Amino acid sequence: MPNTPNQPILLVEDSPEDFETTERAFRKSGLRNPIFRCSDGDDALDYLHRRGAYTDPAKSPRPGVILLDLNLPGTDGREVLSEIKADPALKQIPVVVLTTSRDERDVDACYKAGASSYIQKPVDLDGFIKAIERLNGYWFEVVILPKVGN
Repeated sequence: MPNTPNQPILLVEDSPEDFETTERAFRKSGLRNPIFRCSDGDDALDYLHRRGAYTDPAKSPRPGVILLDLNLPGTDGREVLSEIKADPALKQIPVVVLTTSRDERDVDACYKAGASSYIQKPVDLDGFIKAIERLNGYWFEVVILPKVGN
């Protein structure tokens, strides 16, 4: 696991409650990776392309994994996923869709667009925390991620 332990995570999530719960669950499960948050799709694309408030690479490091909600204000998660996977500089970053949608069309479209995983957020808090702990175990303890550059 030489590249995984400290790689940043980009969490694209518009709900402050879901962000706080996700962050708490990661910490509870032992994850120490830095977590950066974008609250909508346009903000996430600015972060990834280092535009606007994100021109400084120290404040917008390349994530090792992107956790992406689909239902975002402005540019939605489907569009963000498509843009990430169409960009040669970004396409190797694994994107885990973390959303409330269980719609088969969303699942199919996300995998076709290049999502690495698709996870439905459980409705109850305990289920959500358990899902995040499993996500942490897989993506940050089992998988070897590509080394990220600045």
